[in-house]
Amino acid sequence: MEDSTTSREKILKKVRKALIYKTTHEIPDVDFESEIYAVNAESLEILFAKQLTELNGKFIFCENENEFALNLSSLIAEHKWSEVFCYEPKVNIILQNNNIKFSGQNHDIKNMDAGITLCELLVARTGSVIISSKMSSGRKMNVFPNYHIVLAYTSQLVLTHKDALIGIKNKYGANIPSLISSITGPSRTADIEKTLVQGAHGPKELFVLLVDDSLSSEN
Repeated sequence: MEDSTTSREKILKKVRKALIYKTTHEIPDVDFESEIYAVNAESLEILFAKQLTELNGKFIFCENENEFALNLSSLIAEHKWSEVFCYEPKVNIILQNNNIKFSGQNHDIKNMDAGITLCELLVARTGSVIISSKMSSGRKMNVFPNYHIVLAYTSQLVLTHKDALIGIKNKYGANIPSLISSITGPSRTADIEKTLVQGAHGPKELFVLLVDDSLSSEN
C-alpha cells in the first residue's frame, strides 16, 4: 500500500509541475484548409454507389426519368408494396405519367409501405443523402416508412459534407432550413444485446435511384 501511495504522489507531483511550468514552445499554425483524405480518382457516381452499398443501401442508376419509373415499378412489384406515398409534386408528375399508383393523403399514412422523396444533395465520400425541412416531403417521409426511396440526380452529387453545406447555403441564402439531416444507409442500431438490427428507428431499407441529368444540365 505504501509503495502504491508513493507512486501516486510522484505522478501527481509531476502533473502539478507540468501545470505550473508551461512550455515556451510556440504551437505551429494549424492547417484547416488542406484535404484530410487522399484525392479520389473515381467519379462521384461510382464513389457514392460504393459507399452506399457498403452501408447496406441499395443503388440503382437510371439513364433518365422514364427508366426511373420502370425501376420503381419493378421494386413495387418485387416487394409487393400496396401503399406507396409521395408528397413531392415533381415526382408525383412522373408517377402519374407512368400510371404508378401512389397516395399523398395524410390520413392514409399509417398504412404506408414505401415513401418516395427527393433530396437536397448526395455526399459521395460517405454515401450520404442530404435532406432538409424545406423539401415537400417534410420531416416524416424519410423516417416513417419501412422503405425509403430517394429520387436523386447526378447534378446533386458533391464530394464532402462541407461541399453539401456550401450548396445548401448557396441555395437558400439567409433562409437556411430549420432541419438539415444526413442519411447514411438504412436505420440501424446495436443497442439491444449488441446485435445489429436494421429499421429500429426508421426505414429498414434505403433505395437511391440516381438519374443522369448531365445532358440536360449541359443544354
